[in-house]
Amino acid sequence: MVTGLSLIVVIGAQNAFVLRQGIRRAHVAIVVAICAVSDLVLILAGVAGIGAIVDRAGWVIDVVTWLGVAFLVWYGIGSIRRAFRPEQLEATGRAAGTVRTIALQALALTWLNPHVYLDTVVLLGSIAQTHGPVGRWWFGAGASVGSVAWFSALGFGATRLAPLLARPRAWQVLDLLIGLVMFVIAASLVW
Repeated sequence: MVTGLSLIVVIGAQNAFVLRQGIRRAHVAIVVAICAVSDLVLILAGVAGIGAIVDRAGWVIDVVTWLGVAFLVWYGIGSIRRAFRPEQLEATGRAAGTVRTIALQALALTWLNPHVYLDTVVLLGSIAQTHGPVGRWWFGAGASVGSVAWFSALGFGATRLAPLLARPRAWQVLDLLIGLVMFVIAASLVW
């Protein structure tokens, strides 16, 4: 669980999105479920040994990397644009998009992120393999519990930050920071 948490508890594109949706109180359960279930699938794939295949098929990671860069730049531009439209910045339960739109963004931020494959499938999968045929599944279960706990705490716990972000200025700062994080992550993927 600690190893899984050490890889996931970093504010990157996916976590910033979960945090934003949690603060807005907009489709939080769907976002948390998509991120947690996606992580479970990837962790279990790594524990099952798929990491060795992904490690040998470097072109797959390259394709996902460039798709991820494009999506992160697009999402970063959207965050920066939102920061300059104060009428759209609210910390209420008002939906910021349809369930479908939010779900697709959560899926894209998860599955188009090459770091998620490296962290869950390759790295956690490799570490799991060192624990033997039975122990690797216990290791995977611990990493999975950590992932579900993290996304739940981040998404549902973020609602406590809503009073701090009741003013449009606070949302402008948050959106600017999220936009900058997206650009930094995209740049790090390119280099």
